[in-house]
This record gives sequence, C-alpha cells and structure tokens, in this order.
Amino acid sequence: MKPYRLICIEFALIFLTACTPSEVPPPPIVSSPKVVILEQNFQAAMGQTIYVPIYSHIYYENRQKYFDLAATLSIRNTDLTNPMIVTAVRYYDSNGKLIRQYIERPIQLDALASTNFVVDRNDTSGGSGANFIVEWVAKTDISEPIVEAVMIGSALQQGISWISPGKVIINQTTPQKSPI
Repeated sequence: MKPYRLICIEFALIFLTACTPSEVPPPPIVSSPKVVILEQNFQAAMGQTIYVPIYSHIYYENRQKYFDLAATLSIRNTDLTNPMIVTAVRYYDSNGKLIRQYIERPIQLDALASTNFVVDRNDTSGGSGANFIVEWVAKTDISEPIVEAVMIGSALQQGISWISPGKVIINQTTPQKSPI
C-alpha cells in the first residue's frame, strides 16, 4: 500500500496536468478577398444595400454604466457556384455620420466565401446606435448573402454576445451610384 503522502502528490500532479491549458493550434490562414475592377459597362443582374445595426456598447444599471463590445461584421456568399462583388462597407455612428469606409475598391467573394470586418472593443466612435451599410452586386442571379454582425464583450467573469442580422433597405437590378 502506498503512503498517503505519495497518493496526494500523484493526485495533485494528475489534477494540475489536467488543468493546464492545452496547446491550441493557430486559426487557419484565410485568404483575402480578391479586389476587382468593375468595367464601365458592368451590368448587375442583382444587388442590394443592407443596413446592419452595431452596438459599440450597451448600458446597464439605469444607464449609469456601460459595457464595451467588439463587433464583427460578417458577409457570406451563400451561392453554391457564383461570385458576388461587395462594392461598399461603410461604418456610421449613432448620429448617422460616416466614421470610416472599410474597403476602397470592390472585392469579390467567390461561391461560399466570406469576409469579416471588425470594430475593436476599445473603438467607441460609433456609439450604441452605430451601423454598417453594405452594398453588393452580382453579374448573375445568386442566392442572397447572409450579412450580420456578432457583438461580444467580457469583463470580470461576465460575458455577453449576440447576433444582429442585416436588413435589406434597397434591392437593385442595375448598378446605382452610392449616395455618399
């Protein structure tokens, strides 16, 4: 029979080994979307302008405190065979003022591809009523993309997260100049 002290040491080693963080492989490298140049005679078969609500922070305790959040805008091409072209990704604050444009030139998302745009947790420039405007077009009819935002924040053992779906505000069948 083993001495009690030796049993305790073996148990502690097993416990500590089980509790140490394991090696987590790095996330896979994701290729950047391809920048495209739209010809002047480009004719879109379809396209949309999508409004996506974003929350830089949310209030709690009678608006006396707020919880900062990181936000990830996700644009996903759901079509099985055809690409889509994202022509604009603009971020606005609670007052409707343009904060930044995330792309300078149109980008192509191939079939089933996706891309993300992040608003850092410490970026509170948008306020609690911020939003993205996403515009896209396609040369052929495609299935509508999924455009949504994921907000997440954590502090002092508290965490919160949710998804904010985009809302189509303009459907188009011919290219239109952006109002901004």
